[in-house]
Amino acid sequence: MRLLGLDPGLRFTGWGVIDVDGNRLRHVANGTLKSTASLSIAERLLELHDGVLEIIERHRPDEAAVEETFVNKNPESTLKLGLARGAVLLAPAKKDMRVTEYAPNRVKKTVVGAGHANKDQIQVMVTKLLPDAAFETPDAADALAVAICHAHFAQSRHAFGDAVGVSRIRKQSATGGYEKAVQAALRKEMGL
Repeated sequence: MRLLGLDPGLRFTGWGVIDVDGNRLRHVANGTLKSTASLSIAERLLELHDGVLEIIERHRPDEAAVEETFVNKNPESTLKLGLARGAVLLAPAKKDMRVTEYAPNRVKKTVVGAGHANKDQIQVMVTKLLPDAAFETPDAADALAVAICHAHFAQSRHAFGDAVGVSRIRKQSATGGYEKAVQAALRKEMGL
């Protein structure tokens, strides 16, 4: 099975492709999509979307995994990250690929063994798990970590059902962190 891991961001979106054969993981490719800061938000989102589509066309993954949005203190940043995630999520969905989302702590715990691991720890473990991988940015390493996490849970899902490893965030209240951040950003823009 070939998996695509994505670490969305408006400025930089990391991506990584791995092959899974039983318990063996093999690095295929990775990189970072960069949107052009001087363009409008819509044009930057289109750059990300088209970039992910091109990666899918080139590497032909079977499934995709995306890191979920974390909510930070700045509602505007959270909103922009959510927009980038939407553009990135649409690309594999458009190709009828299964897309699974993982919370950042789930990815870190799966790959490093600690849910609050830092970027350096993630890079070290990704290098140990995928010795052939060389990445230029932490975003690419994070995307490979998402793909590794998905490989771990995908095998369990095939054996035990679709709910294994999938984040439970969406099963919480209808106004989760992302929705609250969007509402706060809208209130700020309207001057309320």
